[in-house]
Order: sequence, then C-alpha cells, then structure tokens
Amino acid sequence: MSAVVRADFRCRLCAGDDLELYYRYGAEGQFRYYRCTNCHLVNLDLKAGLDQTQYTDEWVDPTDDNASRNRDNDATYEFIRRRISTPGRLLDLGCGNGRLLYRARKDGWEVKGVELSAQTAVRVQAEIGVPVVAVNFLEMTPAEQDLSHFDLVCLRHVLEHLPESLLAMNKIREMLAPGGMVLLEMPNIEGIDTKLKRWMADAGLHRKKFASSYVVGHCNEFCRESFQYLAAETGFRLLRWETYSKKRLTNFIYNRIPIGNKARALIQRSE
Repeated sequence: MSAVVRADFRCRLCAGDDLELYYRYGAEGQFRYYRCTNCHLVNLDLKAGLDQTQYTDEWVDPTDDNASRNRDNDATYEFIRRRISTPGRLLDLGCGNGRLLYRARKDGWEVKGVELSAQTAVRVQAEIGVPVVAVNFLEMTPAEQDLSHFDLVCLRHVLEHLPESLLAMNKIREMLAPGGMVLLEMPNIEGIDTKLKRWMADAGLHRKKFASSYVVGHCNEFCRESFQYLAAETGFRLLRWETYSKKRLTNFIYNRIPIGNKARALIQRSE
C-alpha cells in the first residue's frame, strides 16, 4: 500500500492542516488536488499555476430563444421561477452574455450583472440594456446602494474558480437583503461519473490528452459537505442541494438522487 501524500499548505476553507492527495490532473499529473479531512474541500496546490482565461466563450445572442448555449441559463431561470414566486432584485455574478438577466427582467425582476470581461460587460449592456459592472468580484468594493439590497444573487460555475471562497460569500452576504437567497451552480467532486473517471485514470484505463500549455482553472472543488461547511461559516442555511444534467431523463434522476457531477444549491441568509 502506497503512503498517503499530504499537502504542505492549509485548507483554504477551514484552515485545517491535514490534506491528503485526492487526484492529479494534467499531462504529467502536475496539478495536484488535496482533500481536507476536516471540511472535505478539495484544494488545488496553487504552486502549479491557475488559468482563468481559457473560459472566455464566443458571443451568443442573449435574446435568441433557440440558441443551444442559452439552455443552461434557461434551466437556471426555470429553477428560480419554481422556487421564488415574486420578482425582486437580482444580481448575477459572472453574468456571461446576460441571458439570465434578460429572462429575469422580462418577468419583472430588477437586474444587475457583474462580469470579469470588460468587453463582454459592454456588449451585454448594449444588447439588452441592463447594468453590468466589469470587475474581478474578489477585488470589488460593493457600491453603497448595493449593500443589503438584493433578494437573489446568482453564482453559476464561478465559485470553483475563486481561491478565496470565504471572502466571496461574505461579500455576497453584505449585498443581500434580510432573508435574501443565493443560487449557486458548481461541479460536484463526488459525482458518480467524476469518481469513475478518476478511478479509470488511476488504473491506467483512460488517459486524457492535454495541450502542452494547459493549466487548470478550478482551484476549489466542492461536494455537499464542503459546501454546507462554507455556507454555515458565512451565515447561510442550505435550503436545497441537487445535482443536474442537460439530458432530460438523467436530469430527472439526478435531481432526486444527488449523484451527478454538476450541483445546484439554494441558500438563504441567516438573520
């Protein structure tokens, strides 16, 4: 039996010092992810590097109801419609092409976006006429009028890219009105197909090809336990945790049995 390999850094969520090597990624396995035995967060060893520029997508018209790449946003908005009956004030962090903002505003929501790409932010404002701030969210100082203002904040496949998840959630809490909610979507590191792929890679049954310049973009990988720890530490209570899929039948199953590799969580600000 091989010896357990432990990290030489503390967990970025709970500051625990017992992190065990969970898996390696990249052409040479140079990107190492360590699982905290306390809070279960899977932490990337950042010394190997981190690249967020690879996630820049080409433009898709946010008003196009037939565009396949708008369907993920539509699925998110249908989740919102099922659980929040009265429109309020919505902030979308990492709003992309603004499709979610477009759908929500049509239903009466007051909307605002935050987007890392200045070019995308300008285009969203020009295309659908909603306010979008171009800024790195972790470096953003919320405007005074945004403090305790929003009824819902959305964060879709952004949290796993942020090294400082505690800082991010505390910033979000500052901008929520009393009783406000946050909808997050993220990979589920304990998804059944994710586990299978890791097992196949460890067993030498599958080897993914990587470009020589490839650098990972996910620095923190969550499961339900680690996410619930984050929520509690930053003053939130978990209302719902589910997994989902783009395929209708698989989505039906994953919504009810949370074994999918994509998770959706709804949390509420504790008073």
